[in-house]
Amino acid sequence: MTLSYNNIIVAVDGSAEAKWAFKKAVGIAKRNNATLNLVNVIDTRSFAAVEAYDRSIAERAQTFAQELLAGYKKDAETAGVENVKVLIEYGSPKTIITKEISKKYEVDLIICGATGLNAVERFLIGSVSENIVRSAKCDVLVVRTPEPDAE
Repeated sequence: MTLSYNNIIVAVDGSAEAKWAFKKAVGIAKRNNATLNLVNVIDTRSFAAVEAYDRSIAERAQTFAQELLAGYKKDAETAGVENVKVLIEYGSPKTIITKEISKKYEVDLIICGATGLNAVERFLIGSVSENIVRSAKCDVLVVRTPEPDAE
C-alpha cells in the first residue's frame, strides 16, 4: 500500500465549499507530485424544465464551467502544481464523479466541499459529498468551510 496519491479529483462548482476543497487539493497535489483533475459536473437533471423557457441555459452553464475551471487551473499552476487537467462532464454529480470519472482517470483521492444543505434537504435529495463518500472506491476528503469568527 502506498502512502501517496497520484491522481486527484477535486469537484468545483463555484461555491465557497468548493473553493476551500480546491485549496486543500492544491496542497496535497504539490506534496505528492500528483495530477490534479479539476472537475465541474453540469447537472443536466434540471435542464428539461428550465430549457422549456430558456434554451440558452446549457450554453451558459458550459461557459461558466469553462471560465471557472480556467481560473482554477491558472491558480493551481501558479501555486506550483505541474500537471493540471480540466474536465467538464454532464449528468448527476452524485454518480458521475465516482462511477465514471474516478475509474476513467484511475483516481486515488477525491476531494469535495461539504454541503450547506439542511437536514430536510439532505433527507429529500441527499448531498453530493455524502454520496461520494458512500460510493467511492478510493479515499475521499470532504473539506469543511471554516466558520466565520463570531463577533
